Amino acid sequence: MKTVVLASGSEGNSTFISSKEHKILIDLGKNTKYIKEKLSEINVSASEIEAIIISHTHKDHVSALKVFLNQFHPLVYVTKLQYADLDFLQNYDNVVFYDESLNVGDISIRSIKTSHDVTDSRNFLVKVGLEKLVYLTDTGYLNQKYFSLLKNCDYYLFESNHDIEMLLNGSYPKWLKERIVGTLGHLSNKDSSFYLTKLIGQDTKKIVLMHLSKENNTEEKALETLYETLKEYEIEFNNIICAKQNVITKVCDDQNLVRG
Repeated sequence: MKTVVLASGSEGNSTFISSKEHKILIDLGKNTKYIKEKLSEINVSASEIEAIIISHTHKDHVSALKVFLNQFHPLVYVTKLQYADLDFLQNYDNVVFYDESLNVGDISIRSIKTSHDVTDSRNFLVKVGLEKLVYLTDTGYLNQKYFSLLKNCDYYLFESNHDIEMLLNGSYPKWLKERIVGTLGHLSNKDSSFYLTKLIGQDTKKIVLMHLSKENNTEEKALETLYETLKEYEIEFNNIICAKQNVITKVCDDQNLVRG
C-alpha cells in the first residue's frame, strides 16, 4: 500500500492510495490544478487515477470533482444520497453507487457511517494485501460498534480538528462553535486521542492527525494532547505526525513505512 495525504484542512481534502496495480483518491477538495501538481510530486499522473471515493459532499471534499471528472473521466464512487447532492453527476456516465463495501481491483474498502451535518457521511477501512488503513475525519463522534472493526490497523488517518479551549475562547460565532463541538461536527484533540487509545494496537505503524483547524488548533497542541492521553493509558507509541493543508504528507510507501 502507498498512501499520501495531498491536502487536509478546511480549504480542501484529498488522499491518494494505491496498490501495485491500482490508484485511487479519497475525496477531491482544493482544485484540479493543485491535485495534479501534488500527484506529480509523487510521480503519479492525474490520468492514472482510476477511481475517486467520496466521503461526503461538503465543498472542502468535492470542490475539484467536477473539473477533474471532465478532464480525466475516472470512476466516481458515491452513495445514492450523495449523488442527489451533486447535480453535475446526473450527466456523468462513470458513477458507481456504494453502500457498505466496494473494491477497486485489489484495493478493498469498507465504509462506515459517521456523524456529520450532511445528508450522508462515510469514512473508511481500506485494505491492500495484509495492510489496513483507517480513514476517519469529519465526524462528531465514532460509534462504539465500529471499535472492533477498526482495531489494531496498520495506519490511522484520524481527525484531530480542534483544541476545545481555543475554539470556545476564539472568535467564531456561538452557532459555529456549537456546530463544531456537537455530535454532527468534528472530533476535538481530546476526543480523537481517546478513540485512538481504544483502537491502536501492536500492529499499528503510524498515526496521521487530520483536518486540523487553522484557527482553533495547532500541531503542537494536537500532538501534545495525543501523547499525554497515550501516556495516561500507559500506551507507548511515537510515530505520529500531522497532515498539512498545502503540503503532501507521506503515510506509507508500498511495503516500506515512511516515517514522519
